[in-house]
Parts: sequence; structure tokens; C-alpha cells
Amino acid sequence: MTPLPDFRLEVYFSRWEFTARHHLAASDAQTMTMAELLALAGDDDRHAWETLSLGYTETFGDPGLRQAVADTYDRVGADDVVVFAGAQEALYLAMQVLLGPGDHAVVVTPCYQSAETVPMALCEVTGVALDPARDWALDLDAVEAAIRPNTRVVSVNFPNNPTGKVIGAADLARLAALCEERGIHLFSDEVYRGLELDPARTLPQAADLSPAALSLNVTSKSLGLPGLRIGWIACRDRELRTRLERAKHYTTICNSAPSELLARIAIRARDRILERNRGIIAANLPRFEAFFGEFGDLFEWRAPDGGCVTFPRYLGPDGVEAFCAELVEQAGVLLLPAGVYRSELTSTPDDRFRLGVGRADPEPGLAAWASFLKGR
Repeated sequence: MTPLPDFRLEVYFSRWEFTARHHLAASDAQTMTMAELLALAGDDDRHAWETLSLGYTETFGDPGLRQAVADTYDRVGADDVVVFAGAQEALYLAMQVLLGPGDHAVVVTPCYQSAETVPMALCEVTGVALDPARDWALDLDAVEAAIRPNTRVVSVNFPNNPTGKVIGAADLARLAALCEERGIHLFSDEVYRGLELDPARTLPQAADLSPAALSLNVTSKSLGLPGLRIGWIACRDRELRTRLERAKHYTTICNSAPSELLARIAIRARDRILERNRGIIAANLPRFEAFFGEFGDLFEWRAPDGGCVTFPRYLGPDGVEAFCAELVEQAGVLLLPAGVYRSELTSTPDDRFRLGVGRADPEPGLAAWASFLKGR
């Protein structure tokens, strides 16, 4: 395995995430307090919380949590779920298990950096870029053309981070069938599922579409509970599930007992939490529309199809990197410039920035941003 590069997003956030006054680049939905989450618990889970033992937990994950996760799928059982310390551990270990020297992977870009760099550290990787000129369309023929005899993984993410793109259900089904026919594992990052602008566009989960597919999800994004650090992979390939569990022996071994129980409560109350978070996004979008309408000479914007991030275009002559740096340094407004999403595999736009629309009360940040623009 070759050394992994610096994680550009986390390096940028290490500098600004907790010092900027207005975080408008957040990738998660609005969070809640412990009291708010516990208020959603049933009697059994509330008793379990009050009597919880702080010992080791099962490596596969709490059985009740695995069942709660499985209940969100159509064809996945509790035994098909492995729980991890967030989505990052799950992605990292899955690629370690699935890929090695002599293998090949296909990764759709732009993407969360580790979806590209972890496979690249293990084997040859081909990128297939979403097309910004066609509303971030995915060319399935290009994906098929990129597949080689030694391709082991095709990695996708919809709703997409950072573009907010959701492809059609027929396209995802075609992709799952293509991978299954070729003996390839479809790795589907579904961490924003449930926040679609149009609920009719909610995609099936890959693990339901194919026994060879892996569905990645987490409590951090759509549920807005990143502090729990609980993610999971659902996969109906039992041999692969065992390999994932054994790989976890070399990282976290098991998860935090309080986090697993709180995650179980959240997932059982998933419908109520998602309804709340969709409501926040729906209330926010007109505010962002109005802002970008006022500064139409500087930005091109579109609402996300799903999720709570989008990737507007900056039209100013100074370039997006300089603009984002000046904005956070002078106005305390944090955005993520395009360089954070730079790909080594494909060309990616260099005039975009990631914007989060899932946090409550964006008005102070938008006001500071507008004041900065008017004062330049």
C-alpha cells in the first residue's frame, strides 16, 4: 500500500471549522441535543440507556442496532449488517478487503477524497466524471467502458457529495446488474439518502438490488448525528461480511456502547428525524435562492436533488480559491473551495465551492457574506 496523501478537506477544516463564525460548508443536517434524541426513545430503549453497561460491545455491532438498520432495507437482514466507527472506517476497511495489487477499481468523481485515494493506494483506479455541463449526469457507457477483466469495485455516491446529484433509479439498477454480471462489487455510498428534494427520486439501496453490492450509510449526514460516530455496511455476501468484521479487529475492534444505543434510538425514529431535517432544508432553500439571485453576476447556483450539500459556481475574476480564503479570513464565512475536491483521476471544475444547506438559521452567515460582497 502506498502512503495516503493529506486529506485536503480535513486539513482545511482543521484550520477553519471551529474558528469561523459562520459555517456554510457543513455536510451534515442540523443536529440535536441528547435530550431531544432521548425524547424519541421507546420505553425499552430508554430503560436500556439508563441501565447501559460500559463494557465491550460485539464487533459486528449491537444486535438491536443491526436489526434497526436492516429494517430500513427491503432484502437485508440483521446478519447482513456490520457496524463501524463512522462511514470513514467502513469505507477504508471495505477497500482494504476488496482490493489489492493487481486489481482495478472504477470511481465516480467528484467524490469524498478517501473514496478515490484509498483505492489508489491499493491498486490501479480509473475515474469517471459526472458531467457539469449536463447537470452532473453520469455516463453509464463510460463506466462500462472503464471496466477491465481485473476490475473488482465500482464506487458511486448518490445523492452525491458535493454536487447534490441524484441519478435515475433505472440507471442505478442497470449499474448494479452490470456489476453483478461481471463479478464486480458495487460500492454505493448512500449517506445522504432520505434528504431528496423530491421523495419520488429516492433511490433503491444497492444492497437490496444485488447480493454483491455494498451499501454504506451513517448517522452523521441525513440524520444529523455525526457525534455518534456510527456507520455501517449492508451486504448480503456472507463471506465478505466475515472479512469486513475481521478487518475491523485491526482498527476499532468494537464501537462505543453509548453511541450504538443512541444510534439505535435514532434509526428507529428515522422517519421523524428525516421529516424534520427535510423541513429545515425546504425552509432554507428559498433563502439561498434569494441570496444567489441578488448576486447573480458572481454565482451560478442550483438546489441539490438530494442531500444537504451543493456545488455552486463562482464567476469572479479572482478565482474561487482566493475568494473563499478572503471570505473566511475577513468575514468569518466558511465555504469549501474546489481544490478540496480536486481529483487525480479526472478533470474536476476549479471554479466551484461546496455549500451546506442543511443547518438551521443560515441567515447570519448569509448576511455576513452579503455584507462582504457589497463592501469589496
